[in-house]
Amino acid sequence: MEDFKTITVTKGEKSLEIHNPTTYSLIGMGAQGAVFKLSEDKCVKIYSDPVQAAMEEEALKAGKHLPFMPLVYETGPNYIVMEYFNAPTLKEYLRKCTYIPDSIVKKLLYILKELKQEKFTMIDAPLRHIFVVGNEELKVIDHTNSFKRMHPVPLKLLRDLKMILLKESFLAQVKKLEPDTYNEWEDYFNQNSLDFRNIPVSGGSGNGVKVDSAITQTLIGKGHQGAVYRVSEDTCVKLYGKTEHANQEKMVLLSSQDLPFIPKVFETGPNYILMEYLSGPDLNTFLKKQSVLSEDITRRLLYILKTMEKSGFKQIDAPLRHIIITKNGFKLVDHVYSFSREQKRPLELFKDLCERNFLDSFLEQVKAIDPGTYAEWTKTPIPLTENDNTLV
Repeated sequence: MEDFKTITVTKGEKSLEIHNPTTYSLIGMGAQGAVFKLSEDKCVKIYSDPVQAAMEEEALKAGKHLPFMPLVYETGPNYIVMEYFNAPTLKEYLRKCTYIPDSIVKKLLYILKELKQEKFTMIDAPLRHIFVVGNEELKVIDHTNSFKRMHPVPLKLLRDLKMILLKESFLAQVKKLEPDTYNEWEDYFNQNSLDFRNIPVSGGSGNGVKVDSAITQTLIGKGHQGAVYRVSEDTCVKLYGKTEHANQEKMVLLSSQDLPFIPKVFETGPNYILMEYLSGPDLNTFLKKQSVLSEDITRRLLYILKTMEKSGFKQIDAPLRHIIITKNGFKLVDHVYSFSREQKRPLELFKDLCERNFLDSFLEQVKAIDPGTYAEWTKTPIPLTENDNTLV
């Protein structure tokens, strides 16, 4: 049998770096470690930091008698061999539900009550960490922060249920089944209600911004300059770690509201912009499932880039992850440097399309549609890496 201990997991600049000389498949990766399948009923979680391995080991030992905890077979300085669940997560299980079954609500309340009884400080679990096995039996994984983070109410669980439109259904049943618990949660939120204008976001650029994981509003994403939270069904707010970044993007968005691919802005402040929530996949995710690049997509991209140029944008680019496909067409987000960085060619778009193996077909289509733009883009080689040795 191969030795899983030869697998190494280390902290990289942006994510974990894995060296796996074995044939054990990677089945999951998070902030603390990576999980590999060892057999039909066992997996191993290997941590980048032994301290976090010890933290999860402590939690699993404290809750080993609880029926929703995974069985532990072996522990080491940087790993835990535990039970593997070949089952859907609760998020997957509930995806097509219009209401949450009362049997699931009862089991979730049982889990939360037992965690509280065992003095866990994180009385919570996101839907992706709960598996539905057998006859709707629930199993909960990832307990690294069980004795570290303070979640006296299920913040992440409620956040995830809200995202799949089941929060109200869940709370209605909690109120009926356990009114005391419902009132306790309501009191907590009343005492800790936080206007989005005051959500703390720090840092910016470099390794990106930092946010408070206990914030109850749904975090859509975060990057180098800001974090985006969903505020309502059709609005979201981008909060910035630095006011200079807020001012830069504010200037771009407010002066470009007439452009169809720019998100609508509803309110701005010193460190935030309240704008329309864009429902739909990003173009990078969409293209992962495509075998060819349609001419329609090329025309839409070309329209955005040419319109940016005509409208005085200095940074002419449209990374695939920043393009959201909505019912009203393509929308382009993240404009912090659109008026301040000089860039005549969409270099990040080129790299993204190259990764999807669509760059050649994109350029051929541009050549047919707009020969002048094609000639301008290709009169010098296109760099495809940071320290560019690969050119087309």
